Parts: sequence; C-alpha cells; structure tokens
Amino acid sequence: MQGRKLNVRISDGVEVPAYAHEGDAGLDLRIKHNVTLEPNQRVNVGTGVAVEIPSGCVGLVFPRSGLATKFGITLSNSVGVIDSGYRGEIGASLVNTSDETITLDAGTRVCQLVVMPFVPCELVPVEELSETERGTAGFGSTGVR
Repeated sequence: MQGRKLNVRISDGVEVPAYAHEGDAGLDLRIKHNVTLEPNQRVNVGTGVAVEIPSGCVGLVFPRSGLATKFGITLSNSVGVIDSGYRGEIGASLVNTSDETITLDAGTRVCQLVVMPFVPCELVPVEELSETERGTAGFGSTGVR
C-alpha cells in the first residue's frame, strides 16, 4: 500500500481502523459501546479513535451504505469534517431513519474515514461572477431523465 502515514491513537479495547479490502478509500470505524436507537432518534457515539490528519488534508467521515440500506442507520450530519488541527476522538452522530428500534453492539462498523488533500482558497470579493451555460439554475434544473 502506498500513501501517507496517519498517526492514530486508539482507546483500550478498540480495534485499529482498517481498510476492508485492498483499494478501498475508507477506513472502517467502529462504535465503542452498545447503543439502542429508537425510530428517528439521534445519538453521538464514540469510536475510540483519534487521528492526526496531515496538514493539507481533511478527514471526511461517511456513513456505511450497508448499515443505511439494511437498517436505516446513517449519519445525521451526512458527512463529518475532521480538520488537520483536531486531535480528539472521532464521534459518529447516528440517526435511525427506520420505523424500528435498532440495537448496535460495540464493535459494529458504523462509518468510514476518508483522508484526502484539499485546496485552500483565497476569497476574492467581486461584483459579478463569470457566465456559464447553467448560470443560476439550481436543484432539478436538468430534469430527471
């Protein structure tokens, strides 16, 4: 495997995050404790993992598609952002979108961490933006077919 080094601190009894398969982009993160979510309930759970995101990179925390598809459990904030200066534990803000009470056992993989470079931008105030074919047409502007 090639790439950058990622310093990681894990709590006692927590597995070191890992890629499930060669070539995967996301490191699987697991919850530290059992959690029960009622329908539409949100809860922040700890993963027992803290990382040192390299300067010039961002950590993005995504939901796991299988958990969302099979059980209706996803991240309430859609995607979490971990800046390179943050050194605390990564949490997962879970929400139960199903009509059933769901219990997840400690060690359940609930989200995945993707580390990637980003481009910082210098904001330049202007009176007008350049014209494009799309212009200001927003949501649904291209139709569904």
